[in-house]
Amino acid sequence: MKSLFKTVALITIFSILTRIAGFIFRIILSREVGAEGLGLYQVAFSVFMVLLTIISSGIPLIISRMSAHYVAKKEEKKESYLIAISLLYTFLLSIILCLIVLLFKNAFKSIFTDERCFQILIVLLPSLIFSSLYSVLRGAMWGRGNYFALCVTEFYEQIVRILLGVLVISSSFTAIENALNLGISMSIACLLSMIFVLLMFFYYGGKIGKLKKGYLSPLIKQSSPITFMRVAGSFLQPLVALVIPARLMAIGYTSSQALSLYGVAMGMTLPLLFISTTIIGSLSTALVPDISKAVAQNDEKHISNRIKKSISFALIISSLFVPLFLGMGEMIGEFLYDNILSGTLLQSASWIVVPLGLTNITSALLNSLGYEKKSFISFFVGAIIMFIALWFLPSLIGVNSIIWAMGINYTVTAFLNIIILKRKTKSEFSILPILVKSLVVIIPASALTSFVVSLSSYIFPLFMTIIIGGVVSTTSFVLLGATLNIIDLKSFIYFAKTKISLPKKDSKKSKGKIKTNKA
Repeated sequence: MKSLFKTVALITIFSILTRIAGFIFRIILSREVGAEGLGLYQVAFSVFMVLLTIISSGIPLIISRMSAHYVAKKEEKKESYLIAISLLYTFLLSIILCLIVLLFKNAFKSIFTDERCFQILIVLLPSLIFSSLYSVLRGAMWGRGNYFALCVTEFYEQIVRILLGVLVISSSFTAIENALNLGISMSIACLLSMIFVLLMFFYYGGKIGKLKKGYLSPLIKQSSPITFMRVAGSFLQPLVALVIPARLMAIGYTSSQALSLYGVAMGMTLPLLFISTTIIGSLSTALVPDISKAVAQNDEKHISNRIKKSISFALIISSLFVPLFLGMGEMIGEFLYDNILSGTLLQSASWIVVPLGLTNITSALLNSLGYEKKSFISFFVGAIIMFIALWFLPSLIGVNSIIWAMGINYTVTAFLNIIILKRKTKSEFSILPILVKSLVVIIPASALTSFVVSLSSYIFPLFMTIIIGGVVSTTSFVLLGATLNIIDLKSFIYFAKTKISLPKKDSKKSKGKIKTNKA
C-alpha cells in the first residue's frame, strides 16, 4: 500500500504540473488564436489522434507488461530484443500511416467540413514518426517501474510544446496561419521529446538489443485487441468534431460560427472537466502493474480490495469538483478564457465529472484484469447512445448537446463496466450508498459556493473571488463528507501527525494502527 501511495503521489504531482502547464497554454491559445483557429486545429488534431492511437496505445502497455516480466526473471537480454523489434515495428507502422494519408488525400479532405483542416493534418504527420519511437521507450521504462523517468519525460514534452507554441502564434495572424504554426510546433516538440526520452532510457540502464525472431508475433497478438479498442475509441473525437459543426450548421449556424462554438466547448470547457482525471489517472497508471501482479499470483482478496477502494476514491475525487464548477463555473470561464459561454457550459456540464471519473477508473481496472474486450463492449454501447443524442439534441439545445451526449455516454459506460467487474471478479461492492451521500454533500456545498462568490464579487476582484470560492467549495465538501462518513478525516489527520512527529523507527511501528481511509 505504501509503495502504491508513493507511486500515485509522484504521478499525481507531475500530472498536476503537466495539466497546469496545459491549461495555461489553452488560455493563451484561446486569447491569441481565437475560437475559429482553435476549432480548426481541434478538428485536424482529432483525426491525427486516431493515427497516433494506432501506434501508441496497445503497444506501450504490452511492452510494459513483457518488460516487467523479463526484468523480474532477470532476462534483460530478452527485454532488449523486445525493445529493438518494437522500435522497428512502430517506426515502419508510422511510415505506412503517413503514406496512407498522402496517397488518399482526397478521401481525407472529404471527411473535413473545412478543407483547411487537411493542411494542418499534413504538418502534424512527422509527429507520428517521432511518437512511435517515443512510446516504445516510455513503455519500457513503465515496465521497469521507473515512474520518475516516465513522469519527467511527459512533463518535458508538455513544456516544450507550450514554449514552441507560444513562439509561433500571434493575434496578428489569420486563424489558419496560427493553426498551421501550432501543427509545426507540435512536430518539432515531438522530435525533441523523442531525443529526450532516448537519453533518459539509456541513462537509467536501458538497452536496445539485436533483432531476433520470436518477439514480434507475441507483441502484435497481445497488443492488437487493446489497440483496436482504443482506435475505435479515438474515432469518437473526430466523429464528434465532424458531426457537431455539421448539425449546428443544419439548424442555421454558419461554418465559422459552428467551428467557434465547437472550439469553445471542446477546447475550453471539456478540458476543465478532465481535471479530476489527473488524480484518478495517476491511480490508474499505478494499478496496471499492481493488479497484473495480483492476477498472476491469484490473489483474489487483494484484487477485490483494490477494486472497492479505487472506485470509492474515484467517486469522491470526482464529486469534489462538482460544487466548484456548478457554484462558479461562469466566473472560471471568464477568468481563464475571457469567454462567458465556456463558463456557462462548464456549469451545465459539472455533473459529468462523476460518471467520467467512474468510467476512467473502471476501464483501467478492466484493462488491468485482462478484460479489454468486455470494456470495449461497454464503450461501444455508450458511444452508440452518444451519437444518437448528438444527432437529435442540437435542434433542441444547440451546443449544449455536446455536454449532454457525452454525459450520457460516460454514465452508460461506467454502469456497464461496474456490472462486468462484479460478475467477473465476484467482488461484493455497491456504489449506491456512497453515490447518494456524495449527492447530499454536493447540493449544499454548491449552494454555499454560489452564495459566497456572489457576495465576494461585489468586494473582491475576479481572481480573489475564485480563490475564495475554491476554498469554500473544497472545505465545505470535505467537512460535509466527513460528517456523512464518506471521508475519513480523523484517520488522515492522525496519519499526518504521526508522519511529522514520530521518529523514523517509531513511525514504522505506528503505521499498523492507522485505520484505512474509507475514501
